[in-house]
Amino acid sequence: MNESFFDQLLTKIKSWGRINSPWVIHYNSGSCNGCDIEILDTLTPRHDIERFGIKLQGSPRHADVLVCTGPVTRQSRERLIRTYEQMPEPKFVIAVGSCSLEGGVFHGCYNICGGIDKVIPVDAFIPGCPPRPEAIINGIVALLESLNAPTAAKPQDKENVEWIENAA
Repeated sequence: MNESFFDQLLTKIKSWGRINSPWVIHYNSGSCNGCDIEILDTLTPRHDIERFGIKLQGSPRHADVLVCTGPVTRQSRERLIRTYEQMPEPKFVIAVGSCSLEGGVFHGCYNICGGIDKVIPVDAFIPGCPPRPEAIINGIVALLESLNAPTAAKPQDKENVEWIENAA
């Protein structure tokens, strides 16, 4: 069934608004705070991530992008799932740092469930311990550019996800 011109225009406007002004919420699932400091540095005027229209939001109900740091611990697992479920569709997840990928230095600990992708679907991975602000900005911009593609599908495993290399 063909969409009407109005429906197509409304879809384009919503997509444009989502890409040009994403609201981000940060979730620390048990990291050493190295990545958290780098995310805060990314939000400062020195790196000026707001030039891409990105705004830090305090509520998951108003956020478009969930930026996760740290490995998923047994204590934080249910909270992470609850935060993800509270976000409106379409929602995107970025895993920042080595710990959020596979557990990092905490890999193999008794209370670690694994990386973020073991619990919720992840759209972009930003490796590093900790990743530099330039790499975080590059990862977010790459995610936003992938949304411009006409058939932007949410990847479900690491093989289908574009890895964002750590900026030197």
